[in-house]
Amino acid sequence: MTLPFFYAADSSGYADGAGNATTVLDEANSRHAVTVLRMQADEALHLTDGRGHLYTATIVDAHKKHCAVRIVSSVYTPPPDNPVAIAVSPLKNASRLEWFLEKATEIGVHSIRLIQCRRTEKQQVRTDRLQQILVSAMLQSQRSWIPELEGPLPFERVLSSVADQRYIAHCLDADRVSLREAVRREGSKLLLIGPEGDFASEETAAALAAGFRAVTLGNTRLRTETAAVVGASLLCVF
Repeated sequence: MTLPFFYAADSSGYADGAGNATTVLDEANSRHAVTVLRMQADEALHLTDGRGHLYTATIVDAHKKHCAVRIVSSVYTPPPDNPVAIAVSPLKNASRLEWFLEKATEIGVHSIRLIQCRRTEKQQVRTDRLQQILVSAMLQSQRSWIPELEGPLPFERVLSSVADQRYIAHCLDADRVSLREAVRREGSKLLLIGPEGDFASEETAAALAAGFRAVTLGNTRLRTETAAVVGASLLCVF
């Protein structure tokens, strides 16, 4: 039976596999474990800090507000050798952006950058809400890495981002190659996805001048969040 997963951002005080470190879950996690899942003393659970550490713990004191657990063992998963970053414009419909964040986490995207483009309609985002979406998706998919979330960032700033492979997916009638054929296995990857209405021609030109490669994701025109998921899937399989 799969153990329930919990998120604990600060794991600095845990003993790696020593079996004698104890910690107290925050009130939200305590309530979920004790009240919702009805867990009791000596039952086991998993804790992750979202930075690659996965701890197995047992409940010492099943208190609904401050549940105490003992760390039994730990496993560290290193970050990916070929990390994938998706830079995407915030969407007017917040739920569509949240859907992308959820799927990107499940797929294994390492970092997500929100970019402000000329045609971006959504100027303000609730980063606290988006961070919680990432945490929930990480726990649901039982991963021990949570994607890094940055932004919103000016489009020009993203152009200076360092990656071994840098791509921009746009809809202009210009030379483009299939991302499926262009992507290479080795190296970090960054893909730019524009807002509803696509990148402005000046933005595309600036990206190409900065060394980004123009790519297509298929033969149909995709919504922003769909394009981001398709691009993430193609990049992560490598």
